[in-house]
Amino acid sequence: MITHTSAIVFRTVDYSESSKIVTLFTEEHGKIAVMVRGVKKPKSKFSGLMEVGNLLDVVYYYKSSRSVQTLSEASYLEKTFNIRTNFEKIATLTSAIELMNQLLHDEEVNLPIFEVGKRFILWLNETDQSPQQIFPYLQIRLAELVGHGLQLHIKNEDDETPQSQYFFNLETGLISTDSAASYSYKLTQNQFMYVRLALQSRSSRLMEIDFETGELKHWIEHLDRYFKYHVEGFRNRKSDAIFEQLLQE
Repeated sequence: MITHTSAIVFRTVDYSESSKIVTLFTEEHGKIAVMVRGVKKPKSKFSGLMEVGNLLDVVYYYKSSRSVQTLSEASYLEKTFNIRTNFEKIATLTSAIELMNQLLHDEEVNLPIFEVGKRFILWLNETDQSPQQIFPYLQIRLAELVGHGLQLHIKNEDDETPQSQYFFNLETGLISTDSAASYSYKLTQNQFMYVRLALQSRSSRLMEIDFETGELKHWIEHLDRYFKYHVEGFRNRKSDAIFEQLLQE
């Protein structure tokens, strides 16, 4: 079956002197592997397209009995060249792609995650703000989309008055003033403010939070532990070695 759909490049692996096997997250068939023949040749029609995080319009021959499909055509769905010239954006993008990749099964069609991923990449391409600060928002949105959304358990969610302490319960996903659970982390005021704004969809205000050194890094680590608790096989991202250097700044 000839399939024409949109895709996000997740991963590339060399296959031969001229070809690669590329993992695509597609709208039509979810996460699939495709053979891209001749991509490493200088004059290949696929030259420059098979980069992690690229948004593509693709055509491939799909057969459900095959583990690797054959890519026949590809072009940019949206050009995101600004990401490629910025170290912080590349590091954030790579970690975001690896996170989404872990949360999706092969051939799992998930249009909400596809749309969130697409919007995140487009935002990353255009923003002039610190990109790593939006990463926990992506984590929170993806947790919701895989069925493990966080919830506030606070008397008045709109109350701007700082309280003494808040806790993140890994078992239930509740953010509350109760630390009775076995697996819970105490949040700083900035971390609590972040999750409250994220759950209220006030994403523009997230960039205004002035994190202290290490606060953002620890908040991302808390959310990763939450994924590990609820998502079987979830592991540390290989790309985080570079990403974490940015979080130390």
